[in-house]
Amino acid sequence: DGLAIPVGKDSAKSTLTVWEDFRCPACKSFETAYRPVIHELTNAGQLKAEYHLVTLIDGNMGGSGSRNAANAAACAQDAGKFPAYHDVLFDNQPQEVDDAYARNDKLIELAGKVDGLDTPAFRKCVEDGTHNSWVAKSHQAFNKGGFSGTPTVLFDGKNIYQDRTMTPAKLKQMVQERNKR
Repeated sequence: DGLAIPVGKDSAKSTLTVWEDFRCPACKSFETAYRPVIHELTNAGQLKAEYHLVTLIDGNMGGSGSRNAANAAACAQDAGKFPAYHDVLFDNQPQEVDDAYARNDKLIELAGKVDGLDTPAFRKCVEDGTHNSWVAKSHQAFNKGGFSGTPTVLFDGKNIYQDRTMTPAKLKQMVQERNKR
């Protein structure tokens, strides 16, 4: 649909669809717990992850940090650096009430933590809000999807984040079983 940032190989038999907001503390918790297994499986070609970026916290708390961070992440995708920058944004996430990601200088500073990302093209993309309309469309798709909050994590279309028995190990097992078929 053009509203997802893909990570991993298209040929992977399993797809993980993740709706996230870079200001969302629950999203950071999900990323902290699941990131190692998601990276392992996408790097091995066993899982394709599709990231949909939303601006829920901007709406709930005010501000523009969710939008600006999502735009910057899309700018990183343009440079082929989305996974690394995505991780840096969550690793450096400010408190939910602190709209630090509204400041483009903060987003550009964090790009310095990703080899080769802090370029004139990236800076211009961030400062111009090049992907702001794309981010708005992604958020509209989230609203139309009827999801209850972020993160929303779907494994082959089934919401697994709300499953209290789900663990990174269980997700890995599900992907590996799918790949055996």
